[in-house]
Amino acid sequence: MTASRPKQKESIAEKPVRRWYAVHTYSGYEDAVARYLKQRVESLLMSDKIFDVVVPKEVKIKVRAGKRYTIEEKIYPGYVLVDMILDHDSWAVVRNTPRVTGFVGTDPAVPAPLSEAEVKELLGRMGGEETRFKVDIKVDDLVRIMDGPFKDQEGKVSEVDEAHGKVKVLVPIFGRDTLLELDSLQVQKV
Repeated sequence: MTASRPKQKESIAEKPVRRWYAVHTYSGYEDAVARYLKQRVESLLMSDKIFDVVVPKEVKIKVRAGKRYTIEEKIYPGYVLVDMILDHDSWAVVRNTPRVTGFVGTDPAVPAPLSEAEVKELLGRMGGEETRFKVDIKVDDLVRIMDGPFKDQEGKVSEVDEAHGKVKVLVPIFGRDTLLELDSLQVQKV
């Protein structure tokens, strides 16, 4: 018996069960592994056992030099999710894909499936919804400006626009309060 093939245990059911599994890859090669695995599934005619390959990503908003950028960031770098029926053939197809180091599980020979709650939460985070702004700041909060020409200045929030992720802050400049409209990511509560 070799350690490189899954053992016949309860986790590899006699009756085929479709589940999601996490596959460990070389870091930075997640998209390439997903592409390779999809090609292998097609060329080896395994689409009846391997249904989907996903690199878990979510859209995030970053502010750099006063400008807002939308980026796609990997939720779990170094991992790819595979929706499959686990048997010896499907296991071998995934395991022998270039840059795959193995399945996630306590026993390297027996992959552990992800729970339905984990999969639902991950796919929800990845959902195609528009990026929403979460603003933790209220009117009259004291904030410090973290980016831009007024960096390190403190001020008082006068207005919050959650729909656009903007805040208006009164900052004392030369003895007078000046109203600045800033991105919510540019300020932090004091």
